Amino acid sequence: MTSSATTPTSGSKLLREPIVFFGSGPVAAESLRLLAQWATIEAVITKPQPSHHREAFPVLMLARELGLQAFTPDNKTELSQLFTSKPVTSRIGVVIDYGFIINQDVIDSFPLGIVNSHFSLLPQWRGADPITFSILSGQRQTGISLMLIVEKMDEGPLLAQTPYELTDEITAPQLTADLIELSDKTLQSILPLYLSGAATPAPQENVTIAANSEASYSRKLTKEDGLLKWNKPAAQLEREVRAFLEWPKSRTIVNGKDVVVTRTHVMDGIGKPGEVWKDGKSFGFYTTDGIFVIDSLKPAGKSEMSAAAFLNGYGKNL
Repeated sequence: MTSSATTPTSGSKLLREPIVFFGSGPVAAESLRLLAQWATIEAVITKPQPSHHREAFPVLMLARELGLQAFTPDNKTELSQLFTSKPVTSRIGVVIDYGFIINQDVIDSFPLGIVNSHFSLLPQWRGADPITFSILSGQRQTGISLMLIVEKMDEGPLLAQTPYELTDEITAPQLTADLIELSDKTLQSILPLYLSGAATPAPQENVTIAANSEASYSRKLTKEDGLLKWNKPAAQLEREVRAFLEWPKSRTIVNGKDVVVTRTHVMDGIGKPGEVWKDGKSFGFYTTDGIFVIDSLKPAGKSEMSAAAFLNGYGKNL
């Protein structure tokens, strides 16, 4: 296993041996766009477009744009049925942001297996949402793990890891964009080595570069996660705002107005959790530890605005 990544020089495709790409969401679409610039893609496996969606799903739309063969099984059973017909000849698959569990019979269709680019330093944050939970945890480092998938979720052996240092200001959208690029660079470096036999997988706990080799697990978020609760420390709520910026968004009620909080900072202070703190053009709420100061927010039906602008318009009785 290696923990480094390099960027190849431009020119002909770095990876001429064909691969099959599995992916469905926006992260998968951007990953596929980057992958197609340097890899030969035999086929794309993605979710079908539901009848109620007017616009094509991101990966399906991109596959058509790039002239790539695409298959759209609707569930893992249909995926297995597809592969009984041996629709591809590639020795390897790559999966990013697919959304279906891939059965062992499909994995076995590829002599070299299927490589998953997972957006954490495994075994940290196995599961559905490693990016969000990396921010929520307050950890200082995350990264990319290239793993050979097995039937158990995110427990396969590692081919490579590349670290990423988290800042105090990083938001989930920015971290996602940065990790997509880091994933692509890591794949560029490692896939040719793996295909040639020069890179070999190893058990996660034996080779991880994560500071803690204990397994941890993320989960899918719900709308309820976005409700700001003042019985938490201010620092935790500040991380929630950055982690939930795209979804489920951090929501509360200020002076009877539903708002989405978009940027905050933390101050020292002691008060009853949930009580308003106000200082000139700034306001926020006391928590169990510190003051949650709101810098910008978006009232329902309005554009994002500063705390000062909100106070001018809605804060007379705050």
